[in-house]
Amino acid sequence: MDIPSKRYGEPLAAYDPHYDPLVARTPGHGRDYAPTYWVETAGTPPEDDGPILQDTDADVVIVGSGFTGLATALFLAREHGIKATVLEANQSIWGCTSRNGGQGLNATGRLYRSQWIERWGKETAIKLDAEVRDGFETFKSLVAEVPCDAQPGGHLYIAHREQKMDFLRKEAKVMREVFGYDTHMLSTEELKRRYVNDAESCGALLEPDGVGVHPLKLAHGYLRMARALGVKVHPASPVTGMETRNGVHYLKTPGGSVRARSVGFATGGYTSNGLHKSLDSKIMPILSNSLVTRPLTPAEIEATGFKSTVFITDTRTLRFYYRKLPDNRVQIGSRSSITGADATNPRHMQALVQGLHRKFPALKGIQIDYSWWGWVDVSHDMMPRIAQPDPMETVFYALGYGGNGVSFSAHAGRRMAERIAGKQSKVFELPIYNSELTYPNVFNMVSSRAFAPFRRVGQRFLYHWYHMNDEKR
Repeated sequence: MDIPSKRYGEPLAAYDPHYDPLVARTPGHGRDYAPTYWVETAGTPPEDDGPILQDTDADVVIVGSGFTGLATALFLAREHGIKATVLEANQSIWGCTSRNGGQGLNATGRLYRSQWIERWGKETAIKLDAEVRDGFETFKSLVAEVPCDAQPGGHLYIAHREQKMDFLRKEAKVMREVFGYDTHMLSTEELKRRYVNDAESCGALLEPDGVGVHPLKLAHGYLRMARALGVKVHPASPVTGMETRNGVHYLKTPGGSVRARSVGFATGGYTSNGLHKSLDSKIMPILSNSLVTRPLTPAEIEATGFKSTVFITDTRTLRFYYRKLPDNRVQIGSRSSITGADATNPRHMQALVQGLHRKFPALKGIQIDYSWWGWVDVSHDMMPRIAQPDPMETVFYALGYGGNGVSFSAHAGRRMAERIAGKQSKVFELPIYNSELTYPNVFNMVSSRAFAPFRRVGQRFLYHWYHMNDEKR
């Protein structure tokens, strides 16, 4: 594969499987991609603009070249006539966007719609739902512009235990009666007859909205469209420091400083502490493992009952997400290591393989052609923010999707572009726009950066608790 940085004579740094955003100052400098199925099958990456090689000026700088960063730059150019400069530490589209499961849901964050009502009340929840629906339309409009192996058809929540069916029935009722969705409950027999023979299934909730995509092909499309409108995208240009003087932002990279009037951060799970004061410890980076099998044989497709390419998640707190890809492979993902240092421990991938075998016993021993992991940006209150943390400073961010960013990142980029362009809208009164990402409660009383690594102790306890509830109770 033709790697963009090689065109500019820079040696390609090796992929670092142990990178950890709570430890490392930056995610790297010109590193190779993770060995994902998406990277292998996306084709030659589009051209970029090479690393920053000298001090330069920009109207707007976007930090991060994934879905959110590229969508922000695309909409700044397309809808506001602003040609942004995008800075990426490693290869273009290196982080979350080239490592996810490609599940485009009509959702954002990790809360269900019933939980929106509990947190903000019915009126606000309905307005938030309308905004998320608009976001799904933004996503679908971009998918329609890019050849990205789109697989429409909705989304299945599969109850992995009988006790979870009541939860799904209640959620389906809320979605129908409060928000007007055409949701359906499926029995185990209906699920097997129409969709898939998941051996763990006790039934499912079918949501009508959902589009599976090849995420890197889609992001390549974002990159091509943005650069065609004058956007500059600079890989191998990590932001190693930032200061603001007299309203001008100076972003330091190894090749030179970039001066800008506005900055938008779109760094997702690869947001290092120290990047900017408004981002320190505002998300909890969580590792997720993923694998892709060899193509299934006709007999294996029959045995697993895959009659659809509708994508699936189960009802575990530490959920599995999976689907049959267009080339008849199975992709499945779930949680991984607590720390980057332990990411290569084989037991984490083995847990994912065992999950695949439990769901599809006919696939025991199947060859795994691709496996990788990546960091997910989970906010402490489980919902994203597209915010301007200080109204007196032209710094913005969009992150905290909690694993539901494939689709909503497109709209988050659109909204961040509007905010950078100085546009006002009633929609910015919604809670994902009118407040900042929060610290966990304990860190309101102590130095968040100093105590950030100790959150891993709590995470380890929570993982054990979730496993007990998901599997033992």
